[in-house]
Amino acid sequence: MGFMGTHYPRLDEKGRLFLPAKFRDELADGLVITKGQERCLYVFPVAEFMRITEALRSAPIGAKAVRDYGRILFASAYDQVPDKQGRLTIPPNLREYAGLTRDCVVIGANTRVEIWDAQAWEEYLRAQEPAFAELSQEVWPTVS
Repeated sequence: MGFMGTHYPRLDEKGRLFLPAKFRDELADGLVITKGQERCLYVFPVAEFMRITEALRSAPIGAKAVRDYGRILFASAYDQVPDKQGRLTIPPNLREYAGLTRDCVVIGANTRVEIWDAQAWEEYLRAQEPAFAELSQEVWPTVS
């Protein structure tokens, strides 16, 4: 069914956070964490990250945007297995990129999980929610 919901874990002093219980089974065998858009972090199950890798592999390497995106995505990617308590360790460079300090927001975003600084997430919502109703006409598939 995909990842859904909004959760509010806290980052500990070692840069770890508890994954929401409902996400743990799908990520228990391994995950990839990397930089995402809007200064959040993306967390993918390994199989989904491999699907993205294959898609980028078939993209035209002559396109500068493809090269640039791939470099950042893969250079900042870390694979890991959550610990027995369901914690994920976020490397310092990714914490800095996303501005993570203590209060975080973890959202389900269908095929991935996103980790946001709590204040950045609230600012994003304030900016994006007013346009949500109008965007649905363009984004939502027509159901008849």
